[in-house]
Amino acid sequence: MIVTETSGISPVRPPRTGGMDRFIAGIEWIAAGFVGLVAVDIFVSVLLRYFFAVSIPDGYDFGRLFLGILIFWGIAATSYRGAHITVDLVWESVGPRGKRWIDIFATSVLLLVVAVQTFTLLDKVVSTWAQNLVTYDLHLPTWPFFAVAWLGDVSAVILIAVRTFRLVMTPERVDEARALEPVE
Repeated sequence: MIVTETSGISPVRPPRTGGMDRFIAGIEWIAAGFVGLVAVDIFVSVLLRYFFAVSIPDGYDFGRLFLGILIFWGIAATSYRGAHITVDLVWESVGPRGKRWIDIFATSVLLLVVAVQTFTLLDKVVSTWAQNLVTYDLHLPTWPFFAVAWLGDVSAVILIAVRTFRLVMTPERVDEARALEPVE
């Protein structure tokens, strides 16, 4: 027997996810993967050093390079959602229209800063490649790690540009980030 509800309330449907929303989710998964990779690297390094008195070849280099990658992909993941640490004293005291203009201004400034950062990081990738810098033990080139970090920064620029566009054109698509309850 199938029981149906006839209260007139339609079931809640999940929001539509387009290509850009899937791209944003993919970037968040990549950032999460690098968090896991850094955690596994640290855990295995400590375990091997403590119990077996051995270390992973280039474990220190891998740790710092993965951490750098994690930072830039983390910037990409938090920039779109607005899930980074903010101080909203002025934002809380203005009306909805003022909040929207503050969000547009702040996101535009963030876009400019991260775009400049992306340009300078590209210079770092190119100079690391040109200098042929390698890791200590395995002599692996380090420029691919810098390139992956740079791709995270490029993703951040794309996501911040999408956020800025959505704030201007369709602000209701971005407001879900502000709907998060603060943790006290």
